[in-house]
Amino acid sequence: MKIAVVGAGAIGGYLGVRLAHSGEDVTFIARGANLAAIRADGMKLILEDGSDLRAQGARAFERMSDAGPQDVILLTLKAHQVAAVAPDLIHLCHEQTSVVTMQNGIPWWYFHKHGGQYDGTPVLSADPDGSIARSIDTARVIGSVVYPAANLVSPGVVQVVEGNRFTLGELDGSTTPRIEAVAASFTKAGFKAPIAKDLRSEIWLKLWGNLSFNPISALTHATLADICQFPLSRDLATQMMSEAEAIAQKLGVSFRVSIERRIAGAEKVGAHKTSMLQDVEQGRPIEIEALAGSVVELGRLTQTPTPHISAVYACASLLAKSLNARHAKLTLDA
Repeated sequence: MKIAVVGAGAIGGYLGVRLAHSGEDVTFIARGANLAAIRADGMKLILEDGSDLRAQGARAFERMSDAGPQDVILLTLKAHQVAAVAPDLIHLCHEQTSVVTMQNGIPWWYFHKHGGQYDGTPVLSADPDGSIARSIDTARVIGSVVYPAANLVSPGVVQVVEGNRFTLGELDGSTTPRIEAVAASFTKAGFKAPIAKDLRSEIWLKLWGNLSFNPISALTHATLADICQFPLSRDLATQMMSEAEAIAQKLGVSFRVSIERRIAGAEKVGAHKTSMLQDVEQGRPIEIEALAGSVVELGRLTQTPTPHISAVYACASLLAKSLNARHAKLTLDA
């Protein structure tokens, strides 16, 4: 299977290296120092036990037009980076190419084949001008929920923190030959790749934590353990999750765990910095629209109050604006 990894960062590198080692024909789409490193030495993956793998023979290109058509595109960029690359994805497509979306938060396609009164409604926080929907034929899309944590520690080098599960789902909940082929490819590479009949419930289960822990950590520079063990921030996360749960239930989503169990799970992770906090510390744009703005938007759509989410979203958005205007990063130094 010919697989293009668009966005050869932490998750893209993790997937690409393991897929290449399992025999798939992998092409990385990258740029800058990362592209140069992959071309020179391949993409290196440091596993949880300290051992490493290297995708030495994988191809790497900056321009998608140079890579040629692929069978599967793994779209591993962050949500706010998708619009910039979406128009060029057509260069990677033949008639049957599938696009596996691997972004956090509510995706632009969320209401496509959703059914009910909101069917076809665009998610403006994910795709403000509709350019993603115009560029990517939704019929090609396979959704995914990404559970592993990994870091791009240097150009061409990814370190796995933990996890190997990538839940997959067709937008209408069906099981098709194409999703079975992608799942089989992932499984052969050593990943857990269950096919979900209700991917939207899986999206909300992960988003439940991301919409609260990520912006709270970005604002306070606290780890997951810090947030969960400090009564005031734990209560704030609980209130945000409760508001999100009310929205999701109006959209037909059911949660298979309680809020307390979800928070307890985050607490067990320990002194882990969320991806949003890492982005603040490194001066990178943050995923505030995908993780919180989208939930505020769906709250308005379903006429569900979101006072706690909206307040945290406003503060985190201002922080992002201030850092971006100054091309700055923010860290706590002893």
